[in-house]
Amino acid sequence: MIRLMTIEDYDQVHTLWMSIKGFAIRSIDDSRKGVERFLKRNPTTSVVAIEDGKVVGAILCGHDGRRGCLYHVCVSPDYRRRGIGKAMVVFCMDALKEEQINKVSLIAFTKNDVGNAFWHNVGWKQRGDLNYYDFVLNNENIEAFNR
Repeated sequence: MIRLMTIEDYDQVHTLWMSIKGFAIRSIDDSRKGVERFLKRNPTTSVVAIEDGKVVGAILCGHDGRRGCLYHVCVSPDYRRRGIGKAMVVFCMDALKEEQINKVSLIAFTKNDVGNAFWHNVGWKQRGDLNYYDFVLNNENIEAFNR
């Protein structure tokens, strides 16, 4: 079952994030408070997949009024290759279309072979004409990778 994410899903979503090898989260942005702020700003676009009574997939999805963005797209390894990721992406795309968003982007780590293969297979195009820049406003917002 694919449905809107709520803050009540946070503990299970966080557990899922922590179970994904190579996954990175930030200490402030991905805290309960940070995710709650994101969901309040984007109440109709983030999604979870529920199987066997638990969260097995999640996407934080939002927009700035012009472009949508997918963050933290993940499916538990035990539930992959069953269409869950694609169904979640379609849910997000439909929600963004409802809000009149016409373009969506995402960032995938270059070493995320599973994720990059997924995006390629579902028709997303990797851009070679852009440089991605990042500036840290809060040094306490530490990024940690799961090994």
